[in-house]
Amino acid sequence: MIRRLALAVLLALTASSLPGAAPDFRLQKIGDGVWAAIVNDEGLAGGNAGFVIGDDGVLVIDTFQDPRPAKAMLGEIRKLTPLPIRFVVNTHYHLDHVNGNDVFAAAGATIVAHRNVRAWMRTENIKMLDPPVTPEKKARVQSLTLPTVVHDSHIELYLGSRRIDVRYFPGHTGGDSVVSVPGDLRRGDTHVVFCGDMLWKEHVPNLIDASTKPWIESLDAMQKDYGPSTWVPGHGGIANAQDVLTFRKYLADLRDGVRREQTAGKSGDALVQALLPGLKSQYGKWGFFSDYAAADIQQTAQELSGTKRLPPISTLN
Repeated sequence: MIRRLALAVLLALTASSLPGAAPDFRLQKIGDGVWAAIVNDEGLAGGNAGFVIGDDGVLVIDTFQDPRPAKAMLGEIRKLTPLPIRFVVNTHYHLDHVNGNDVFAAAGATIVAHRNVRAWMRTENIKMLDPPVTPEKKARVQSLTLPTVVHDSHIELYLGSRRIDVRYFPGHTGGDSVVSVPGDLRRGDTHVVFCGDMLWKEHVPNLIDASTKPWIESLDAMQKDYGPSTWVPGHGGIANAQDVLTFRKYLADLRDGVRREQTAGKSGDALVQALLPGLKSQYGKWGFFSDYAAADIQQTAQELSGTKRLPPISTLN
């Protein structure tokens, strides 16, 4: 069964509100003025986020699954700098990366994303909700704060002299942006890449909107372009180039196994049962295995047979 994303903001009691609960995220400095917010999988935050402090402002990458950790991250930024929040980049439309947009929009940020994110955020996220899908949950999704600046392939954003590169890569949703923060080599500063859900470290991915063939090709291109960088995945801890290869192998193993069993005539539950033990032996210790592994097999089978439903490409002007 797919692990769906709860709208925790609508719940009266949450795990993070209990005494002694682990924090929703922890901040990790990974470059000069560059911070990653690595989430607790059991908390409210959902997906990793981060921010960059430049000469004249701050750029935030993703805004969590719930406004409360978004407000907490804004508070952490304010402990580090009084500079204005100039931009938020949504790496894709999924609820666990965008549900704090309104917190940062209220702080003055311009929200930037791929064109399809604006088209899908208030519609496609309905399928990401935990059942029952109540009118209150639907209303929250339909009121999410949308990007006001969109791109089709690439956009450069500036915080004074500091440049942040935002590039589209196909694979996870068809609307994913990777945020590249060049380092100052004269100071020994590392190049940082915020991948959103184009990269999962030791976590089985959600393939509900995915096309794995272009995703693998995108990972190859990202390796070539960004190589020895500090990589921030959408889920899991700080990664390196080897982690990108390991994640690529998961997608390739999945495609190869599904194709092999389909060729042998298997489909449906029989196909899942034929592949699941092998995947478990290699990836069973990864986060979300019990949530996503069986669904990943089914969705890859749909992709390879040409029956998978994907979000409609935006026709916005």
